[in-house]
Amino acid sequence: MKIEDVNDNTPKFSKDKFNLEIPENVPINTQFLLESAQDEDLGENSIQNYTLSPNEHFRLYVKSNKDGRKYVHLVLQKPLDRENNSHFGLTLMAADGGVPQRTGTVQINIDVLDNNDNFPLFTQPEYKARLKENSPQGTLVFKVEATDLDFGSNAQITYSFHQAPEKIYSFFHLNEINGEITLSGQLDYEKETSYDMNIRATDGGGLSGHCKVLVEIEDVNDNVPEVSVISITSPLAEDSPLETLVTLFSVTDQDSGDNGRTMCSVETNLPFALKHTMDNYYQLAVQSPLDREKVSEYNITITAIDRGSPRLTSTRIINVQISDVNDNPPVFETSSCEMQVRENNIPGLLIGSVRAADLDIETNAKVTYSLLPGKVTDGPVASYISVNSESGNLYALRSLDYEQIKDFKVTVRATDGGSPPLSSEVTVRVIVIDENDNAPFFLYPLQNSTSPCNELVPKSVEAGYLVTKVVAVDGDSGQNSWLSYELLKATDPGLFSLGAQNGEVRTRRALSERDTSKQRLLIVVRDNGLPPQSSTAMLHVLPVGGFSDPYMKAVEVSKEEQEEDGTLTLYLVICLAAVSFVFLVCIVSFAAIKICRRDPRESFIAAPPHFPPARPDIPENGGDSQSGSLSRSYHYDVCLTGQSITL
Repeated sequence: MKIEDVNDNTPKFSKDKFNLEIPENVPINTQFLLESAQDEDLGENSIQNYTLSPNEHFRLYVKSNKDGRKYVHLVLQKPLDRENNSHFGLTLMAADGGVPQRTGTVQINIDVLDNNDNFPLFTQPEYKARLKENSPQGTLVFKVEATDLDFGSNAQITYSFHQAPEKIYSFFHLNEINGEITLSGQLDYEKETSYDMNIRATDGGGLSGHCKVLVEIEDVNDNVPEVSVISITSPLAEDSPLETLVTLFSVTDQDSGDNGRTMCSVETNLPFALKHTMDNYYQLAVQSPLDREKVSEYNITITAIDRGSPRLTSTRIINVQISDVNDNPPVFETSSCEMQVRENNIPGLLIGSVRAADLDIETNAKVTYSLLPGKVTDGPVASYISVNSESGNLYALRSLDYEQIKDFKVTVRATDGGSPPLSSEVTVRVIVIDENDNAPFFLYPLQNSTSPCNELVPKSVEAGYLVTKVVAVDGDSGQNSWLSYELLKATDPGLFSLGAQNGEVRTRRALSERDTSKQRLLIVVRDNGLPPQSSTAMLHVLPVGGFSDPYMKAVEVSKEEQEEDGTLTLYLVICLAAVSFVFLVCIVSFAAIKICRRDPRESFIAAPPHFPPARPDIPENGGDSQSGSLSRSYHYDVCLTGQSITL
């Protein structure tokens, strides 16, 4: 009995799905054997064909063996690209030949395995970044990023500098993982305004991509203006004309734009003016007269400022020395001065010095001194005074005598060493100071005669009677001529007194018969100098009789009493006339006796006047009351005795 098969079994696959991994670089027409389906039916009811879901990359290839079994192959008909399709989901269906037809399906999952067939790619070939030059280290400059369509390690990218110069490594750091470029050094716009760097991105398979990064440095106002002196005139003559160039300089700023634009100025209280010539060049010129004696040097501060934000300022100090011009004559402290020198000085004695100051310097201030021609009494001034040409010291060339020259004037000229030389003059009054070099000289009694001086005194005089007055003078001046009198020695010391200041010789008491008929008085006169000098004189006083009482009274009457009583004055005049008559008779009698006897041993001479004339060499001040001579205001009545007798 033959049993007919009935299509009661469905084709079945051993799994619900099959997973395949196919490298993307597999060549086309490559076959991949698939697991066949199983169908328990026989004959026509068994599996007759396989179909694959539509796709453009794969097709089926079914091969039958001799035993009738079918083998299914998956054939690649189009190259794979994982970057486009990394996974395929296909459905394989097995169909039998029965009626009704039965089918069975299986899901085929194909994973395309990556192959390193893609280079890393940057978003653009060149990037630009801007960075300020004062940015701190660690600042992010830029971040580069490359992509790789591959997968896995083939898509792992590392970044690095490619063929970069050494300076790139000095200023920038590239993170090889994330592509961040950070600042690692201090940028300076004035040294480099931009940096070019090549960045390479490399995947895990060794493929690389490249890009360029251009970093532009932005200028920051970090440079102060610089003042550069091109030329300078120093020292500068103080008589330099206006507009004389003092210095030429330039101002530069290494920054750019407004940061590099500069302005320049100097102090306003200077005799110089600043002028802007061209570009960044300036010149400083004289704008007002200079005077070295007021200001010998100038420290000129040049201030340069840029226009950046914030503005930066710099200064430069230029020292300008002012050279001297002989524009100042030597100047004495005063136009005239006085110097003193004691008489009887040693020749060559320094009596003083004059000094002239010259505000100039060096040769222009070197002062020399000289005497101008002149006369002192009857001789040239150069024979009395000399001046040291360098020090200005004045020396007395001869010994001076106060009694001949009390003062004189000399003119000293100070001349500087400039060209042409300048000079000034000073008048020096030399005052000769008196020394006590003159002894007092008696005018009365005069001591230069061989005959002694005799004074006749009536024997009947009372105490206080004015016998006479001694008069002395001193050729010196001042206290050197203040005289005092002293009775040094007397025949009878108690009989006469001598006025210390006025030289009046008066009786201390009335004369008596016991007093000797001839009194000798040794008088000394001293000056007040240091040391004092003195002179002595001998005075003979002869007491005589024969004078009448009216005469005696008349002698004692003072001028004041004569003015008060006119009658008494008349009597005195009559008495004087009588005395004069008696004196004349005595003279005639004496002459007659002389002629008759002719005795040579006896000689009668007229009494010398009480006030002999002064010597020709006595100074004009001989009559000064301070010198010991008679005062012009002292009224003194002189009575002459009958005669002076020579013993």
